[in-house]
Amino acid sequence: MMQEPIVFLPGMMCDARLYAHQLTELGKDHPVMVAPITHGERISDIVSSILPNLPAKFALAGLSMGGIVAMEILRKAPERITRIALMDTNPLAETPASAATYEPMIVGARSGRLDEVLAGFMRPEYLAPGLQRNEILALVQDMGRNLGADVLIRQARALQRRADQQGVLRRCKCPALVLCGEYDGLTPPKRHSFMAELIPYARLEVIKEAGHLPVLEQPEATTAALRAWMQQPLVLQ
Repeated sequence: MMQEPIVFLPGMMCDARLYAHQLTELGKDHPVMVAPITHGERISDIVSSILPNLPAKFALAGLSMGGIVAMEILRKAPERITRIALMDTNPLAETPASAATYEPMIVGARSGRLDEVLAGFMRPEYLAPGLQRNEILALVQDMGRNLGADVLIRQARALQRRADQQGVLRRCKCPALVLCGEYDGLTPPKRHSFMAELIPYARLEVIKEAGHLPVLEQPEATTAALRAWMQQPLVLQ
């Protein structure tokens, strides 16, 4: 029997290339799709823009900002989500101080300095050390350029205003995977163990030799963790 479709939500300023390995491998056995998180200046508006286009029921996987959007879908339409994977993400609202850090990015994007802004927001120390780091950062730059300054401004505004989702995670009734890279310098493993403790049936997976983008840094290990998550029974004991 073919399993439910998987909907992937990319991170901030990322396109479907973020999930190239997962789409190719998991696409052998599952219908797979990537939903853009590029429309709307609030997380709830982004969700309203994509929910009508998603299958009736689906497995949902989001990384970073994609995970933040996934938690809002879980809040808005829990009955449609069969299972959820939250990767390298954060359930907390921005503090006034952290929300203010987006302002220079917005100003930079508006004044034609998109490349500079992209380089500043995905920094080398957020990824695991190693030879592929520069290659991945170059891909991130290219994905960001592909989406453009207007998308960056909308996404930054949405992140600034995002709600706290701890209550949503506590009410989660479906199989949940909480995954991050051991070297994630942006949303560290400690944040993920906290998230996994909030969710009644969560499994925590820390990917070795990966940072904030394990889907690209350690694609095989990440895809294996997602495959195991897809094989979990829907009825939780």
